[in-house]
Amino acid sequence: MDGNGRWAKSRWLPRAAGHRAGVSVLTPLIETAGELGVRTLTLYAFSTENWARPSTEVETLMTLFLETARSKVPELNERGARLRFLGRREHLPHRVREAMEEAENLTSGNGVIDVYVALNYGGRSELVDAARRMIRDGLDPDAVNEATFASYLYAPEVPEIDLLIRTSGELRVSNFLLWQIAYAEFYVTETLWPDFSPEEFRRAVASFAARSRRRGGV
Repeated sequence: MDGNGRWAKSRWLPRAAGHRAGVSVLTPLIETAGELGVRTLTLYAFSTENWARPSTEVETLMTLFLETARSKVPELNERGARLRFLGRREHLPHRVREAMEEAENLTSGNGVIDVYVALNYGGRSELVDAARRMIRDGLDPDAVNEATFASYLYAPEVPEIDLLIRTSGELRVSNFLLWQIAYAEFYVTETLWPDFSPEEFRRAVASFAARSRRRGGV
């Protein structure tokens, strides 16, 4: 979800205004995903690298998450969304961890769409943490295969990514779900995240549906 800062700057607004505008995209996007039959949607909200941003911006993002949890989670629960979070929770503020747990508990019985939020997430961190857990469990190296490794990821039930949508024209992976995007199709748009509409989301899915996925085959 990239481009919040640039969206705000182009309107002579503080960066916080861009982040708040970005939140407004979530509900219509999740509704559209459900209408299209998408069963799993993962949103990259805050990376392990984002801690390097100015402390005031980081605090704003954490506060915005709490506000969003209060305003959006009950609504998403009514729409049948199951919320889960990916990332290193132990480094997040206590109040944020509490809100995450409450959201997961409230929506745990829903089955219309699974919505994963990557918060304090990094693809490399996920792989390192998986390796550490395997070592702690004393796994025989010869017994480790792709299925075993995948079972040690933050949320093993997350399917491999079919479509990765990158807003604001950025042409990089940005440390996002490195294991899961091995065979993902990419859709890159110049649209900044606060302007990403349901119509463009539909175009992205239509583009994906028109592609031939060979996964290394002929």
